[in-house]
Amino acid sequence: MAAVGALVVAFLAVVAPAVPAQAAVPAAESGGRCSYEDHPEGEIHIKGCLRDERDDPPSPVEGVAVTVEDESGTVIGEDTSDANGIFDIPLEGDPLKILGQTFVVKIDESTLPDGSGLRDPDKVEVTIRFTTTGDQSVIFPIGDPLAGSSGKLVQALQLTVGGLVFSSLLAMAALGLSMIFGTTGLTNFAHGELITFGAIVAFAIDRLPGQISIGGANITVIVGVIGAFIVSAAFGWLNDAALWRPLRKRGTGVIAMMIVSIGLSLFLRNLYQYFAGAQSQNYSQYSAVTPWEIGPLLITPKEVAVFLIAMAVLLGTTALLQYTRLGKATRAVADNPALSSATGINVERVISIVWIGGAALAGLAGALLGLTQGFDYQIGFKLLLLVFAAVVLGGLGTIWGAIVGAFIIGLFTELTTLFVPAEFKFVGALLLLIVVLLIRPQGLLGRAQRVG
Repeated sequence: MAAVGALVVAFLAVVAPAVPAQAAVPAAESGGRCSYEDHPEGEIHIKGCLRDERDDPPSPVEGVAVTVEDESGTVIGEDTSDANGIFDIPLEGDPLKILGQTFVVKIDESTLPDGSGLRDPDKVEVTIRFTTTGDQSVIFPIGDPLAGSSGKLVQALQLTVGGLVFSSLLAMAALGLSMIFGTTGLTNFAHGELITFGAIVAFAIDRLPGQISIGGANITVIVGVIGAFIVSAAFGWLNDAALWRPLRKRGTGVIAMMIVSIGLSLFLRNLYQYFAGAQSQNYSQYSAVTPWEIGPLLITPKEVAVFLIAMAVLLGTTALLQYTRLGKATRAVADNPALSSATGINVERVISIVWIGGAALAGLAGALLGLTQGFDYQIGFKLLLLVFAAVVLGGLGTIWGAIVGAFIIGLFTELTTLFVPAEFKFVGALLLLIVVLLIRPQGLLGRAQRVG
């Protein structure tokens, strides 16, 4: 896993300049940049930055009215873009009570300057569902209308971008679970808590007093993500050394160990809630990054960075498993532990390394997932069903199967929101899993085996 860790550090170093820290700069002093004023802790704001994309560089659009409505259609806030094109609308009430609520942000086209218009004329409102207690940014691109772009096509492309980012993180978590299952036969229901552990470690480093800087650049969150990867690896070793290895030596069956993993999951989840709290959390940096506009698509540097890191780690891990002596030993243990031991392979050492690697992958996935959408103490538990679905769909115990299954599940989950409410998007992924397994029980890349 040292090679994988080096890849994480290298890619973080490469993409860090593309993900600048969001320093709180008062709008009046921002010189036209998309920077927002500070607001008291405990408040949630919906904000945005209006720019006329026809100018080079894009120029602020002042005097545009924006309103926010609740689910009943009642206007609960309004603002007019200032000289820097910024609007900032606070939401009243306890942030925890806002979680799960939906708001509609509308722009008044009649207040746009003469000769200006929305690039997507149909996008006069944006629906936001709060899944975290952090501020939400809304974008209304202004300029010449996008020729020949249909609403559904643009939405599908935008969802595909988000789906690829989510799928890459799901693939890391699924690969870790598949590695552990392949070498030990354990269906680990506490794997979701390994994901949450990584998010909490990164958050803890992020909240340390002061900030970590190199050359004036704040890299606190980057250090937090690297720290999550390393500490999660140590936590995986501790899991195996303190619990699973003694159980294996006692000859405990896989069913009993699976039940133990359920108990461990409940214990860790309550422990996380005690120390991290029940509310959603966000890292201090990169919460409102200005996106890049590529044609009709809006892509943030943060999404690009997370996707590249995840893909580098996935490729590094698969290369390690395919081409190194350790990887060959791991595959031998997964195929036949008794025969591997007879040929001189230290089976317990291989299993310990797999636990270290699997936990490190899960922890890194959790830290990056928290970076993209925030997190709470149940983030891994909520993701666990999709992780299992990805592993089973791709084929239990296969390296590439977990990755392929994760990308199918992740993309399908995001794209189905074109046709069904977002609350039901996981249902479609699980229905897809059922259909595939009815046709091919061993999964897409698994080997058919006779049982009994």
